[in-house]
Parts: sequence; C-alpha cells; structure tokens
Amino acid sequence: MKVAVGSDHAGFEYKEIVKKHLEQKGYQVIDKGTYSTESVDYPVYGEAVARAVASGEADRGIVICGTGIGISIAANKVKGVRAALCTNEYMARMARKHNDANVLAFGARVLGIDVALGIVDEFFSTEFEGGRHERRVNLIKKIENENL
Repeated sequence: MKVAVGSDHAGFEYKEIVKKHLEQKGYQVIDKGTYSTESVDYPVYGEAVARAVASGEADRGIVICGTGIGISIAANKVKGVRAALCTNEYMARMARKHNDANVLAFGARVLGIDVALGIVDEFFSTEFEGGRHERRVNLIKKIENENL
C-alpha cells in the first residue's frame, strides 16, 4: 500500500517518525512535505496529500499539523477525500469501518507520539464494513459531487 504523508512545521517531527513507522511495516511512503521545522502554511500540505489520494498516486494519506484541525479541513476540500481527525484509536477504527476515511489527520501538539502511532496502526489495520455504511458514504459522495 502507498501512503502519502504531509505536515506543516508543527507536525514535521511526528511526520518523520510516522514515515519510519510505516516503512518498517512495509508501506511505501510518499512524502509531500514539509521538510523542516521552518514555518509554512498547512493548507499546502493538506492539499498535496489529498490530491495524491484522490488521483490514485497513494492509496491513503496522513496529514499532521499542530491540532490536526486546519490540515484536515484543507484535505477535505479535495473531491474524493474523506479526511478524519482522530484523537484516539476508537475514532480511527470508526473512521475506517463506518466512513471509509482515506486520509487520517491528527495534531502533533495535542497527542503523544505513542498515542499517534497507535492511531496510525488502528487506521491502517481496519477495513470498511460496507453495508448500511456504504449507503451513508454514498450520500456524502452525492453532497460532494453537488458542491465541489
């Protein structure tokens, strides 16, 4: 599986740790930046990861900023992306099982790295359930098609 990752300056250190974690598990990682702790604008990196997922360059994505809020909002502006801001493993599991989320978002300033890696692992080990949830995801797609 190919995973696009991106962060702003606040999430840079976590992004580097997450990259290594994913590579150790056999994932191919596509780094969309940023590449240092120098101040940058998070929408640029949220969009870059989202476009990689939407285009098929990556199967899933991870975006990280200080809180995860801004970068997830930016990622969700790209058609075909369902970015879920998760603060615990349960949210990551439900984002995949019920919403078929394809981008994980979290905040480096609000989570410890061990919690963040647990969230990553849960997100990537959980499959979409389909069934009644597929109907709901299709409704989200309908809204998206009418508005984006």
